[in-house]
Amino acid sequence: QVTLVESGGGSVQAGGSLTLSCAAPGFTSKNCGMDWYRQTSGNQREWVASITTDGRTSYADHVKGRFTISRDKTNDTTYLQMNSLKPEDTAMYSCKSPNGCTYCNPSTYTCNKAAFGVWGQGTQVTVSS
Repeated sequence: QVTLVESGGGSVQAGGSLTLSCAAPGFTSKNCGMDWYRQTSGNQREWVASITTDGRTSYADHVKGRFTISRDKTNDTTYLQMNSLKPEDTAMYSCKSPNGCTYCNPSTYTCNKAAFGVWGQGTQVTVSS
């Protein structure tokens, strides 16, 4: 069972920076992009940024120019660099793999295609004014 694990959240003051990471421990992905979402308490989850298999990136308007999504293929980890953070960026940030992403287990030499995207458990980002 593939799980995504996020890390890097924390508390910062407005104007500060954080870098979030997302990986699938024990698995390697094949030709998969990644999405970042965030959810504030009481609000719906909103899309933040995406990166495709070939490295194309896209961002929600409210983070464009401040956040950068990237992918390190050597360790199969996706990052979300967040600069110039604002109090309204406070949220639980989660990564999600696309539908149909294939994950391989190097220990068992098996690969499985997940019909639906896999969500991480989230990492909390709190920005104080």
